[in-house]
Amino acid sequence: MDSFISKIFEANKKCSDCPSPKAIQEFFKDLLGLLFPEFAHTRFKEKIEIAAKFSILERSLASILSRNNNLHSGDGDMIAHDFFRGLNTVYDYLHEDVDAIYVGDPAAKSRTEILRSYPGFYAIAAYRIANLLHKLGVSLIPRMITEYAHSKTGIEIHPGATIGQHFCIDHGTGVVIGETTIIGDHVKIYQGVTLGALSVNKEDADKKRHPTIEDHVIIYSGATILGGKTIIGANSVIGGNVWLTKSVPAGSKVYYQTQMYHTGREVTDMYVFKNDNNEVI
Repeated sequence: MDSFISKIFEANKKCSDCPSPKAIQEFFKDLLGLLFPEFAHTRFKEKIEIAAKFSILERSLASILSRNNNLHSGDGDMIAHDFFRGLNTVYDYLHEDVDAIYVGDPAAKSRTEILRSYPGFYAIAAYRIANLLHKLGVSLIPRMITEYAHSKTGIEIHPGATIGQHFCIDHGTGVVIGETTIIGDHVKIYQGVTLGALSVNKEDADKKRHPTIEDHVIIYSGATILGGKTIIGANSVIGGNVWLTKSVPAGSKVYYQTQMYHTGREVTDMYVFKNDNNEVI
């Protein structure tokens, strides 16, 4: 037993101050509550209270980064400063995402409903906050934020992904968006969609492994799109349960068509590709 305890003790010594998941989760929840009062425990009555809260959270992030220099290659105070200056753009993007969800989901009765109850928005908010940290060269912490949202929503978005404006995730359970995915503007995806990588060697980890989704694309539930060279052209519609590892041109419609099976007949399921004129290609 003593040797086991020694192993655990050595692990504790090597861990430095590594921010605990709880500390990062609390920081994220406080920040989200500051940006959107729908997530806050209390309302701010004066502007000065909001400014003070921003200062507290900025100091908190600076302290975490300063204690964990292994998570970045810059100055913790400066990174925290740049992060909070960048939140204005994140805030505007998130309001566009709310609009996208409201317009894209007939069941949404109000924007307040989306903010308070939609897992798609929560996951996107976590991604956009984490992505800002990721762009500033911070490691681990962005992933901790998006994985926290993953645990609450069932939606996994890597903070390294690139996602444009007016993004909508409808329902969302089971969505996976990989690290090198690029998503354009006005894209809508449904539950169970995977934007993933083909099997690659570990040494290819820094290469583009995930697909590119251009502007105004809709991807329906259960679709799987794989590969760093796979491009879904603008204004395309990818139907439910489609499996793609090759690019499709702009304006395509791809859907999965099942066939009835009868004994003695060689009938298989098939994919149907249509162009922008609704012609089979």
